[in-house]
Amino acid sequence: MMDLGLLLIRLVVGLTFAGHGAQKLFGWFGGYGLKGTAGWLESIGVRPGILMALLAGLGELVGGLLFAAGVFTWLGAALIVITMLVAIVTVHGKNGYWITQNGFEYNLMLIVVAIGIALIGPGAYVLL
Repeated sequence: MMDLGLLLIRLVVGLTFAGHGAQKLFGWFGGYGLKGTAGWLESIGVRPGILMALLAGLGELVGGLLFAAGVFTWLGAALIVITMLVAIVTVHGKNGYWITQNGFEYNLMLIVVAIGIALIGPGAYVLL
């Protein structure tokens, strides 16, 4: 049952994270695409916007897919953690903890799940 639990966590967190990357990179799932994301990043002082949007989108897409697949799970988790730390530092940290005030609650939850799975391992159900 533990392996099934790990699979469920990896799939939901990893594919959701990958979906956020697809929003940033391709404009899928209601996202703004690379140029839109770059414009928003520049509006909050993160420059160069296009490079930072590309890095954020790739980190989310690749990290999420690796995490979901259970392949190089440690690398997928690291990409998730790095992306969420940047989100806390640049956007959410100044707003306090609670997400209702656009705080870092959700980011921290993802960081803890990613680190937890990286430490435990992906379980028996992996892509390869």
